[in-house]
Amino acid sequence: MIAKNTVTPTARLIEIFSAIQGEGLNVGTRQIFIRFALCDLRCQFCDSVHTWNAPASCRIERSPGLRDFETYSNPISLPILIEWVERQNVPCLHDSISLTGGEPLLHAPFLTQFLPEVRAITGLPIYLETGGHRPEQLAMILPYLDSVGMDLKLPSVSGESYWQEHAKFLQLCHNSYLNVFVKIIVSQNTDPAELERSALLVAEVSPDISVFLQPVTPLPVSEQFSPIPALAPTADQVLMWQALMKGFLKHVRVIPQTHKMLNQL
Repeated sequence: MIAKNTVTPTARLIEIFSAIQGEGLNVGTRQIFIRFALCDLRCQFCDSVHTWNAPASCRIERSPGLRDFETYSNPISLPILIEWVERQNVPCLHDSISLTGGEPLLHAPFLTQFLPEVRAITGLPIYLETGGHRPEQLAMILPYLDSVGMDLKLPSVSGESYWQEHAKFLQLCHNSYLNVFVKIIVSQNTDPAELERSALLVAEVSPDISVFLQPVTPLPVSEQFSPIPALAPTADQVLMWQALMKGFLKHVRVIPQTHKMLNQL
């Protein structure tokens, strides 16, 4: 009898840590962040360029919130990742687990095995932070998710254009009765016509879906990689854009990156 080969699933990580969520619908809540390596987008405002490629090692926080990181070699096996998340899961401390990146959906085959196990062990809801442009990969893990924060990339701000993918992605989330919201990064270069198109895209799925306009946080000169710097919009611009989108949607909020104000990761 020929022995059946078994391959232990692995993932390439950037870091695992405990922190306060600084963006979107879950702002202010405490989460265990699992930051995956790799991203197939190249947004001009990106503040996580270090996640675009897979590093040789990742860093893991030993004690929730203490920033006492240890370094380990990539890739990481599923049992080891489960062990690290369990170590972070101090009773009553965390509200959910955040899958972030990079683009977590590039690890969809791994997540199909990891997510049901980590939900069963921790009892914590699973929150996906995503570029919202990979509906096929989303479909693979939908049964294991509780909420999704979907970025909608404006070409005038990000340099990326995924209108059809965003529409399909959002419809999948809505059809699955997930708690989904849309985040849109806005800068001084934002094209209002793109915001109107975004509002119509969301409203076609459901006008009840919340949209968060997030003014871009300008990068330090040393971290800028685009010849077109992303500058924060003015207050007048943001007020005008919110009013524009509220003509189509019920819930349009403006929230900056609050974790940057707290000097958090």
